[in-house]
Amino acid sequence: MEINFIALLLAGIVTLVTGFIWYNPKVFGTIWMKENNLTEEDLKTGNMLKIFGFTYIFSLMITVILMGLTIHQSGAVGMVGGPPLLESAKPSFAAFMADYGTAYRTFKHGALHGFMSGLFFALPIIGINGLFERKSWKYIFVHAGYWMLTLTLMGGIICAFA
Repeated sequence: MEINFIALLLAGIVTLVTGFIWYNPKVFGTIWMKENNLTEEDLKTGNMLKIFGFTYIFSLMITVILMGLTIHQSGAVGMVGGPPLLESAKPSFAAFMADYGTAYRTFKHGALHGFMSGLFFALPIIGINGLFERKSWKYIFVHAGYWMLTLTLMGGIICAFA
């Protein structure tokens, strides 16, 4: 199983693209700014290169985990010791990969696992932080919704093309 690093690099951009749309004032940006007590002027003061650069790096970190969650064959590769040991794997591994090497490698399947990651990882984490920070449910749902959408798209891209 070879990894398509270009697909992973492209999946990492999804956080920026969906964020640009999701947090636009015409979508949820106005609610987000109000719930965070931010103004348009506040947003102009940040170091955009730093913000977008680290966002992309963190997004690439997410793609690594999503690859394991969306591509089931990653588990089979891991069972034989990873890519360096594929050639020395037992014949049963080759037979398994011949039969199931492309099973469930679709956008739809990856999107399902991406959505589940958003629902069962992102929502609880954002929810816990939001509750302790005394944030509103609007705040929690705006951020959790963003991550559910973003992880759905990233999971689909990764599963279908990585």
